Amino acid sequence: MSAINNTAVFDVVIIGGGSGGISVASSLLKRQPDLRIAVVEPADHHFYQPGWTMVGGGIFTPESTRKPMADVMPKRVTWHQTKAERIDPKSEYVLLANGETLSYRRLIVAPGLVIDWTIISGLEETLGVNGVTSNYRYDLAPYTWSLVQSLKQGKALFTQPPMPIKCAGAPQKAMYLACDYWRKQGRLGQIKPAFCNAGEVLFGVKEYVPALQSYIERYGIETAFKHRLTAVDGTAKVALFDVAGESGSQIVERPFDMLHVVPPQKAPAFIAASGLGNAGGWLDLDAHTLQHVRYPNIFGLGDASGTANAKTAAAVRNQSPVVAHNVVASLNDQPLKAAYAGYGSCPLTVQRGKIVLAEFGYNGQLQPTFPKWLLNGTKPTRAAWVLKAKALPWVYWRLMLRGKEWLN
Repeated sequence: MSAINNTAVFDVVIIGGGSGGISVASSLLKRQPDLRIAVVEPADHHFYQPGWTMVGGGIFTPESTRKPMADVMPKRVTWHQTKAERIDPKSEYVLLANGETLSYRRLIVAPGLVIDWTIISGLEETLGVNGVTSNYRYDLAPYTWSLVQSLKQGKALFTQPPMPIKCAGAPQKAMYLACDYWRKQGRLGQIKPAFCNAGEVLFGVKEYVPALQSYIERYGIETAFKHRLTAVDGTAKVALFDVAGESGSQIVERPFDMLHVVPPQKAPAFIAASGLGNAGGWLDLDAHTLQHVRYPNIFGLGDASGTANAKTAAAVRNQSPVVAHNVVASLNDQPLKAAYAGYGSCPLTVQRGKIVLAEFGYNGQLQPTFPKWLLNGTKPTRAAWVLKAKALPWVYWRLMLRGKEWLN
C-alpha cells in the first residue's frame, strides 16, 4: 500500500465500535482527555449480545439489548461510520471502505469476529423458519422463544461448532432454558433434547462440569460429542452431522422439530491480509500486555484477538483498562505495567432463576470475583442469576461503556 495524501492524523485509531472499541475509547479518555481518537464502526446500533440468550429464553425483550450507536459513542471521539479495509502497519495508517485513510500513533484493533452462516450448507435459507433458529442473531432470538413456547413434542437439537466461538457456554444456555420451560409445562417427557457438540467435553474447565452434568441428567438431554453440523434441510427438518470416530468420520442424519444452531466463527479477513494475524488468522497479541507481537504501536482486545481466553464480554471488561493503560504508557514512552491474566466469565443459565457462574483465566485457572461464601461459582445459585439478569446489563451500559472500570 503506497502513501496517500490528505490522511487524517490521530493519536489513537480504534477499529470497532463494539464492547471492546467503545469501552477502551472511554477508558483512554478517562486517563488522557486530550487524546485525538478516531473510532471506525459502520453499524447504526450497538448490541448487548450477552442478553440474546435471555431473549431466547423469554426473559429479556430484544429492544432492551440494543441502543443507537450514537448514544454509546464517546462524545470526544471522531466516529467514522464505515468499515476498515486494510491496515498498513509499516506506514501506520488504516484504509477505510469509503476511500479515506487514517494515520495513527497507536492503533487498537477490536472489530469482533465473523459469524459464518455459509459454512453450514442450507442453513441461511432456513434460518427463522422451519423450526431453525439461533440466539447468535438479534432478529432470531425472539424466534427461539417462540419455538420453545410452541413445541409440544418431538426432537430438539442444540448444536455447538468447533472452537473458538464467542461465549462458549451460549449453546448450552439456550438448551437449559428451553428444557426448564418444557419441564415446568409438563412437556419434557414428550420432547427429546440433544446437545450435538463438535467438541469432546461438556465444558472446558472441569470444575464446572459436575453442576452442568447434573442438569443434563435432570432434563434427560442426550449428549452427542464429536458431532459437527455440516448441513440443514429445513423443509425436510433434517440436520446432517460429520461425526468423528476411531475409524474416521461419517455423515449422520438427525431429524428435528426444533434446531438451535451456533454457527462457525472466524477472524475478520483484513487482519491476516494486513499481516497482523497468527497461524489461525486471529490478531497476534502478547497474552498479557495485549500489544501486537511484531508491531509495538498496535494493540488489540475482544473476540478477534488470538489470546487463549474465553471470548466473552466479561473478558473485554477486563481487557479494556489493560489496553488503555498500556496505550497511554506507550504514547508517553513509559513501560507497559498493566497485565491481563486471561479472565473470562460465562454465566451458564441452567434454569430460570439459577446460574453456574464460570469465571476462569488462562489455562483454566479459576478467577472468582466474589468469595465462595457469597457466591460459589461451581454451583447453581440465585445470586449469580441476579447478577446476570439485573446487575450486569446495568454495569455494561452505565459503567463499562463509559470507562468506569468496576469489577476489574
